[in-house]
Amino acid sequence: MVATGENRTRNGHVLVWEQPGLFQSEDGKHKKKWLGTRHFVTFMLFLGMANAYVMRTNMSVAIVAMVNHTALDAEVEELDDECPDTDYGEHTDTIQDGEFAWSTSLQGYILSSFFYGYVITQIPFGILSKRYGALRFLGWGMFINSVFAFLVPVAARQGGFGWLIVVRFIQGLGEGPIVPCTHALLAKWIPPNERSRMGAFVYAGAQFGTIVSMPLSGLLAEYGFDGGWPSIFYVFGIIGVVWSVAFIWLVYEDPSSHPRIDEREKKYIISSLWGTANITNPPIPFKAIIKSLPFYAILFAHMGQNYGYETLMTELPTYMKQVLRFSIKENGILSALPYLAMWLFSMFISVIADWMISSNRFSHTSTRKIINSIGQYGPAICLVIASFTGCDRVLTVAMLTIGVGLNGGIYSGFKINHLDITPRFAGILMAFTNCTANLAGLLAPIAAGNLIEGKPTIAAWQVVFFIAAAVYIFCATFYNVFASGERQPWDNPLNDEPEPRRSIPNGHSNTVIESRQ
Repeated sequence: MVATGENRTRNGHVLVWEQPGLFQSEDGKHKKKWLGTRHFVTFMLFLGMANAYVMRTNMSVAIVAMVNHTALDAEVEELDDECPDTDYGEHTDTIQDGEFAWSTSLQGYILSSFFYGYVITQIPFGILSKRYGALRFLGWGMFINSVFAFLVPVAARQGGFGWLIVVRFIQGLGEGPIVPCTHALLAKWIPPNERSRMGAFVYAGAQFGTIVSMPLSGLLAEYGFDGGWPSIFYVFGIIGVVWSVAFIWLVYEDPSSHPRIDEREKKYIISSLWGTANITNPPIPFKAIIKSLPFYAILFAHMGQNYGYETLMTELPTYMKQVLRFSIKENGILSALPYLAMWLFSMFISVIADWMISSNRFSHTSTRKIINSIGQYGPAICLVIASFTGCDRVLTVAMLTIGVGLNGGIYSGFKINHLDITPRFAGILMAFTNCTANLAGLLAPIAAGNLIEGKPTIAAWQVVFFIAAAVYIFCATFYNVFASGERQPWDNPLNDEPEPRRSIPNGHSNTVIESRQ
């Protein structure tokens, strides 16, 4: 596994972490800064990802308090009688009745409206961020998302569910840039030997935001102002606006445009990102990308991840309620455990991944494959075990927690791999894979619904888990066969045609240097 086969130089360009004395002063003393501007950018992106997932998930908590359950006809939930009933984790003693008599199907349309806005803007923003810069699209997109959060109570009360769906759809449009633009900024700010832990830290903001927002949203719905549930959108809307303004004002498109970055850190970042300084906007090599097997390796891994994750986090809890007759969603501590496990494990494994690369014992390619295998084979095994746990609720919860926890390896696996194979077009590739993967994630509840309809038995659910495990295993194996951690020939800056330099419109007047690896 030693990284002897991987090209360690680029036309005589020595990789930055192999350059002696880069952080030494004139007197030869080592003065490397542990925390720099790139760490601040990473922290802001982490908060942005947390904000994004707060906005995405808070409606699922709020809608429980918004709906008048008494006014609706009681729906009979089909339960399996293979396992004995429990006296814990079943139902809360009282259900708070809200203002709106919305049917279950209508609630589904309201909850999914955000997703449709989110998906359709992935690819357009990925392409636009390459040409005009990622910072403004991300910052202003999240600003729109946050401002429209204030309109959710107004739309629901004054305009009804139709206007509420429109507002949530616009919020989704605003959040569309979060993933592709975050990837584009990581490509410009983070050196290759730090990408595992920095990328994992940023994307683990999704779990952090979920851990924070779900219990806090529940408290606001119960004790908040203006009737409870509206305060969820007001509070998180304010937080989102503050973050958006701070992000636009304090963060810069890349190190070369930042007026206050330490010169040694700027040299460290720019020297490690290989490219040609006078190339600012090369054409997107769509034909080469479409023919690239490493791209398809990431695409399949991403699709398998979303399908498997939806099964783990949505379908497995449903199984626990229908078959095991135990609702993990109604137990606050247990419902947060999987997210917490994934967050902690992703942080731990990212440090290991960067050590594997910087120690020169493993190549980028082998590191990504090993860590991604943990992140996708691990959950697959847990799903298979969960299908054989019978009526053992404790073991099923343990498998859910371990499976989701091990899933955190994907952040240092395929999720950051876009930056390895094409740092200049990483945002565009992420836009394509994230859009496709989100659509693939829709198949999990559809498949489960058809398989268990009318017969939510252990045997029927076993098929659901086997399919998800098979998808995980197939996609992870495809990734292991065809993935690469090396920059692809179609992203070679030496093949570009020079064009006049121009500044990316990020609100700052400095000249921009294209990201290099």
